[in-house]
Amino acid sequence: MTGTGSGSPSIYPTLLYADAKAAIKQLTEVFGFTELTVYEGEDGAVLHAELVQGNGAVMLGSKGRGGLFDAAMKEAGPTGVYVVVDDVDAHHRHAVEHGAEILVPPTDQDYGSRDYMARDAEGNVWSFGTYAPEIRA
Repeated sequence: MTGTGSGSPSIYPTLLYADAKAAIKQLTEVFGFTELTVYEGEDGAVLHAELVQGNGAVMLGSKGRGGLFDAAMKEAGPTGVYVVVDDVDAHHRHAVEHGAEILVPPTDQDYGSRDYMARDAEGNVWSFGTYAPEIRA
């Protein structure tokens, strides 16, 4: 199984945004992601970007660039992504201070996690919490 137990995740949520540059700014400044790489077209559209958080990553790009993935995602609605963070309350405070739309404040769950939920500027739902299931090969 590729990626299992290595330094590279084997699953990368991939999202398309009408304003990918604004999404990158929000994900880095508000939700604490780190920009790994951004490739832009001659017109300034984000062709492909990779942002990391912990040992995971998300890929994103601009809607309307053409291509098979863009066509397949044309009618797709918002998506949800779960991100493990060490300190949910500090992460939440930072998000609130930067104007994030909070859907659910930090909450202790029956299964032992503490998490909160926020929405990005284009409607995608981001959950941040302490639940980190162990992946066994």
